[in-house]
Amino acid sequence: MSQDRPRRSRVPDPPQMPRGYRQSRRGSGALKASRRAQKRHDRAVALARIGRSVRNALLVIIQGLSVVVAVLLVLLLIANGVNTFARWNARRLAERAASPDERERRTKENVLFVGVEGDEAVGYLALRVDRQSRQVFGIAMPEGAFVDIPGRGFERIGEAWQGGADTALATVSNFFTVPFESYVAVPAQAYRDALTAQSVAALPGVAVQSSLGDDGLAALRKDLEAVPRDNVAIVPMPVKPIKLGDQTYFEPQRAEIADLLKTWWGVDPEAGEQVTRVIVYNGAGVPGIAGEAAQVLIRSGFRVIDTKNADRFDYRGTRIIVRRGDATRGEPVRKALGVGSVVVETSTADVTDVIVIIGKDYKPPK
Repeated sequence: MSQDRPRRSRVPDPPQMPRGYRQSRRGSGALKASRRAQKRHDRAVALARIGRSVRNALLVIIQGLSVVVAVLLVLLLIANGVNTFARWNARRLAERAASPDERERRTKENVLFVGVEGDEAVGYLALRVDRQSRQVFGIAMPEGAFVDIPGRGFERIGEAWQGGADTALATVSNFFTVPFESYVAVPAQAYRDALTAQSVAALPGVAVQSSLGDDGLAALRKDLEAVPRDNVAIVPMPVKPIKLGDQTYFEPQRAEIADLLKTWWGVDPEAGEQVTRVIVYNGAGVPGIAGEAAQVLIRSGFRVIDTKNADRFDYRGTRIIVRRGDATRGEPVRKALGVGSVVVETSTADVTDVIVIIGKDYKPPK
């Protein structure tokens, strides 16, 4: 019977996906695409971070620059304010120094002592006698100091005495930009002894020549004797020796001299805003007339930095040419000379403030 039972049909197994080249290729391609997508994502994230960093850095830089610009503007405003104040103060000092009362007061305090040996000057002592505070300040100038002598050019200052006391006074006044109108000439040995002893009280008593007269000399001696010895300060003028052949000249050291003048006289010879600088030309052809005009200007408070001949000698009228500033700067020059027409021809070169060409209409004061 068993042999007659029918056989059961066998259910076939489900078909299997083929394994091999194509399946592995598909898996490898999907993995690579996934990796490429991940890389693109990573790059995008990195670029975004870099962008944020750059933006933040730019913001910091802009903020820093804004602070720097603000600080520079503040400093500029401060500097402008300081310069404005300095110019105002310089004008105020110039106006005060140019006032007749102030100039007269300063002139009375200043005396020029000249050590003489025969007709030669061996040295000059520019002295300030502060009677109110009972102090004496002095700068001793060696006769070999090389300076500008009005009307003669740059020479040894000892040569100024050869032109007379007025020339010596004008030379010292012009060099220091301090008015000296009184002088006392004393023997050379007395002059040297006074410098060594740092005492000038005895000098008026040995005067051989003076513009003060007997009464003025007596009053000056009394004032000097009233000054305590510790209140007397006399220093040699700072110079640099220069050897030319067998001659020795002394070049004044402007910076050190300016410090002394600021401290003792309250003036700055290099401050163009305080003292009007003038160059005088002889356009009239009269020998020495430029030097005479220069002395007039120096006594009026101007600083003459040079005197020379003009391009020709047939100028009929005196010309006053303003190189720095306006016409108002030339008016005091015209007033001091008594003649002249003022014109403005500005120049960027900081050499002088005013040029004067003396014409045939100028008559030196007697």
